[in-house]
Amino acid sequence: MVTTEVFENLKSLQEILVQKYELEGKKSDAPKQLSNQEDLLAKTQKEFIEQKSNYDATQEKVTQLKAQLEEAVKSREEGEKGVANSTTHREYEALEKQITEAKLLEEQVRKDLQHEEKDLAELNERLKNSEELIKFQESELNSSRDSLNKELTSYDEKLAKLKVEEDKVTKNINMIYSAEENAELKAQEILFKFQRIIQRNSEGIVSVRNGVCSGCHMILPANFANEVREGEDINFCPYCSRILYYEEVSEDQQEDYFDMGVAGSLAGLDEDFEDEDSEEREDEDEEIKSEFDDEDEIDDEDSEDAEDEDDEDSDDEDDDNEDEE
Repeated sequence: MVTTEVFENLKSLQEILVQKYELEGKKSDAPKQLSNQEDLLAKTQKEFIEQKSNYDATQEKVTQLKAQLEEAVKSREEGEKGVANSTTHREYEALEKQITEAKLLEEQVRKDLQHEEKDLAELNERLKNSEELIKFQESELNSSRDSLNKELTSYDEKLAKLKVEEDKVTKNINMIYSAEENAELKAQEILFKFQRIIQRNSEGIVSVRNGVCSGCHMILPANFANEVREGEDINFCPYCSRILYYEEVSEDQQEDYFDMGVAGSLAGLDEDFEDEDSEEREDEDEEIKSEFDDEDEIDDEDSEDAEDEDDEDSDDEDDDNEDEE
């Protein structure tokens, strides 16, 4: 026999489970923030590695350009010294050509070197910024880990307390059903369904007022609502699956409980049907009237034809009389 005590225990269990699932959700979501920070740090470290690779490649180019510049300067200087000591015209022209080519190469290498050194300086600045950012993110990540560990510890402590309260309530429910057949199995089934409902809706036990489930606001079948009112067994709403218990409602609350907008819409439907019926009746009347009018017209035509025939017959008789005379 389901009593008020069972429903009170279920209501207490509902409060416990709502807190429990909320804490479990927070516990599950808490590491996500940490995971985001770890991903951000990994991204920054990856960018730093790419920047370092570009920096090393650019530095290698700078080294090569400096070597080329040194060779070009050396070639130009040797040519200039050779011109002063040249003895033949051919030797002079060769040295002049060497000097010209060395100057052109020196000028080009200096431009390239200036460009690469500028890039190298920018890459170096980026590397410094990335190193500072990595240090900051690592510090934030370590701080978040410490905070997360404390937070998870707090959640675990609260969940442990709730588990004690949950076990106490479930034990009470098992004791209530202990006198019935298959008591343990029945209690476990009810508790399992109740927990699943709380996970979905955060409200597993609701009242029935005026034959309506207060959870989903659906009108229950009359026989089923009476079973809930009798309270001889646990009943689940056929629409939202919540556990139901009967709640008395005063007369003034009964009037306000139903949605008057729905009633108004139904009343409107009745008016629409009345309008449609009146329109149909008017159409039928018009059809009947038109049929009578058509019959009257036919009768009039027939009467006119009959009169014409009578006139013709009378004319024929007059002619016959005249001939006899």
